[in-house]
Amino acid sequence: MRNEPQTNGPSADPEARETMASVIADRLRREIIACAFAPEERLRVRQLAERFGVALSPVREALNRLSSEGLVRQSDLRGFSVMPVSEQDLDELSRTRCWLNERALRESIAHGDAAWEEGVLIAYHRLSRIDRGPSEQVNEPWEAAHRAFHRSLIEACGSRWMIAFCEQLFDQADRYRRIGRGARDAQERVHPDEHRAIMDAAVARDVERAVRLGNEHIMRTTELCRSELPRLVPVRRRRAAG
Repeated sequence: MRNEPQTNGPSADPEARETMASVIADRLRREIIACAFAPEERLRVRQLAERFGVALSPVREALNRLSSEGLVRQSDLRGFSVMPVSEQDLDELSRTRCWLNERALRESIAHGDAAWEEGVLIAYHRLSRIDRGPSEQVNEPWEAAHRAFHRSLIEACGSRWMIAFCEQLFDQADRYRRIGRGARDAQERVHPDEHRAIMDAAVARDVERAVRLGNEHIMRTTELCRSELPRLVPVRRRRAAG
């Protein structure tokens, strides 16, 4: 059995190792959400350590964090791998997002002040000014603005726990959404700007309309993702066979 590489540099310091684990976790989180790793793909600790130029410990810590977030699966026999995707998981995720986002949005509209309204308007304005581009490409500025807009809607809910849970579910849904981006263009030519409609309802304090539009937005994206899931089955089998 090979020993873990030892170092006398900064990575040997516990605080530096913790910082490095955070950096690696952030990088891998973005890559898993962006589907740079396929569902069920093995995440080999030693290969990742060589890639990042670090010892094994911060990589293991990063993967353990992502496991607690539900993006990585850990097995005693097979080590770490990317969480699989399925229609059942997608449906459960979408229902849970609707429940939590509805509660957070209701509270945010009820308690949000003028500064909250301004934040929602600014977040939408920034999102609307970015050209999303073709479906086969990932536009990171748009993705960041999209995340910021949805967070702005619930920012005044009064619960950091609720916001954190919604953010974690957003990460999970974002992975499915990027899987389904191949079906996006044809659908978006038919539908109006849903983000604008949600924003208008929220700042108008029309709670029921805002909630309904928010839930419809989540479920419509769910259906787009569902249509793309079958194409991943051959990929999973090929990678498992390898």
